[in-house]
Amino acid sequence: MYGRGSAGGPQLSFGPPFTPPVIKQLMIANAVVFVLDLLLNGQLQYLGGVRPLLFWQQGHLWTPFTYMWLHAGLAHIAINMFVLWSFGSQLALLWGPNRFLRYYLFCGVGAGVVIAILPVLLYAVGLSHPMELTIPTVGASGAIYGVILAFSLTWPDRTLMLIFPPVAFKAIWMIPVMFLMTVMFGGGNISHTGHLGGVLAGWIFLRREGHTGRLLSLEDLRSRWRRYRMKRKLRAVRFEEWEAEQRRRDDRYH
Repeated sequence: MYGRGSAGGPQLSFGPPFTPPVIKQLMIANAVVFVLDLLLNGQLQYLGGVRPLLFWQQGHLWTPFTYMWLHAGLAHIAINMFVLWSFGSQLALLWGPNRFLRYYLFCGVGAGVVIAILPVLLYAVGLSHPMELTIPTVGASGAIYGVILAFSLTWPDRTLMLIFPPVAFKAIWMIPVMFLMTVMFGGGNISHTGHLGGVLAGWIFLRREGHTGRLLSLEDLRSRWRRYRMKRKLRAVRFEEWEAEQRRRDDRYH
């Protein structure tokens, strides 16, 4: 992750310089539930995962809250907690623990509600298989995507570097990049509905409170896209000029 140093120059850092207590508590809570679920042979996932069919037919109304504390494996919880630590720590330091916790829970529960509703709507219009209504969804990814959204809107111009692939980009593009990566490399067990639900819930929360600065409008996104295309064209022109200069130099030597 790249930021700006105190003197204004670029500064490389991996993760946050300080982990707030609220982040530690969330990570510990997730770890405790994960271990408890292992000891119970996955029974908590059966009871606490969001299944749209059980949510509507049997009244499992608690699952949009409980699912976000459960994880399907060690890699699942490790990735979620790493992202929470990396991006949530700085947000919690800026907002304070109470507001951050409200936001985290709002995004997680909001994503759970979307997971319970959207497959049913898609099935009603013939765009979903009935088996999808019985598949359980677990994980904190909805809340995590909400955290990433808030981070990217709070520090939109901060430059980030992925470990794999080693690509640098502005924080404002973090959500599109993560959606693209999960589609390309995530496999079939990724809940894109939950990710989208977390982003939607986070957007609603931030719009309502308005404490994270001016949120991007459609016109802002169009303006950024135009600037991006202009920069690409400028780089292409400079590259063509460099090639032309190289050819002139080669002609002199031949």
